Amino acid sequence: MLFETLAKTGHEEVVYCHNKDAGLKAIIAIHNTVLGPALGGTRMWPYATEQDALNDVLRLSRGMTYKAAVSGLNLGGGKAVIIGDPGQDKSEALFRAFGRFVNSLGGRYITAEDVGIDVNDMEHVFRETEFVTGVHQVHGGSGDPSPFTAYGTLQGLMAALQFKHDNEDVGNYSYAVQGVGHVGMEFVKLLRERGAKVWVTDMNKAAVQRAVDEYGCEAVGLDEIYDVPADVYSPTALGGTINENTIDRIKAKIICGAANNQLATDAIGDELQKRGVLYAPDYAVNAGGLMNVSLEIDGYNRERAMRMMRTIYYNLGRIFEISARDNIPTYKAADHMAEERIEAIGKLRLPHLGVQAPRFQGRSGR
Repeated sequence: MLFETLAKTGHEEVVYCHNKDAGLKAIIAIHNTVLGPALGGTRMWPYATEQDALNDVLRLSRGMTYKAAVSGLNLGGGKAVIIGDPGQDKSEALFRAFGRFVNSLGGRYITAEDVGIDVNDMEHVFRETEFVTGVHQVHGGSGDPSPFTAYGTLQGLMAALQFKHDNEDVGNYSYAVQGVGHVGMEFVKLLRERGAKVWVTDMNKAAVQRAVDEYGCEAVGLDEIYDVPADVYSPTALGGTINENTIDRIKAKIICGAANNQLATDAIGDELQKRGVLYAPDYAVNAGGLMNVSLEIDGYNRERAMRMMRTIYYNLGRIFEISARDNIPTYKAADHMAEERIEAIGKLRLPHLGVQAPRFQGRSGR
């Protein structure tokens, strides 16, 4: 059954990681390494079942392939999930055990932070493997990628505004931001700095209160976020929130946020196009974090990272142009851009050469 699933999704490798003493149950999925080693974050989440964890890691790793490809990076797509409660189950032993599994892959997979994981956790992983990004600056890393993901999302938003309204005046529009975690809060900060009206919601009440107190946002209930009269709906939490139950409630004419896998189905993306709603494909919008940590492979430079974020604006503009030219939904236009690059570069690679492990520079010892 698993091999049938992998055949359909195109995954190259799935690794189950178990260490009883450390309490580690994790899955690493490598989707595609045609463009380079698979880079993708590790997510820690209390999945109800192991099948749920597998489904998530397969979906997320495939998305990383497309994200790297459409962003012009020489990287493939991979992802990892650790089954556990990030509020209760973290330990040094758990992350070091996980780091050993990452190291055993010899550079085919490079890990980083994702939901439920922070830079302190990556420090433990880093003690067991060099194939980790997002570590502290003292090790030559870039630290928390959230500000870069948020800034890249802002670039995608500006491209969407330019295409839809022929201007980039972020502050002239209102936003429904669903999720104010690390990335969402940074994004809210950027919106409010530009004078925008912002509604927020999150399961974390303390985070919502911070958005209200520090940034002047208006808080609404978890289910009410779909009903506010915002110009832009910005999902920045978990995926699948644009679905058959919410599509009729969303009043925004632009959907642009940092969450992965925002569309519950392709049919929802088709329907958005029919309704004249401009959807900014998630993996093109939220590529800022990946772009940022990718620079650690050859030696990190913050100024170069910030310049790199601007490419998100141009990538989105190209996607919107293809969508309009070919009369296809934007998610299909983004997929076409990614697939064409993977195919073109794949033809340049000799099958017997394989993927070369990345070079890490500027890091002090573990």
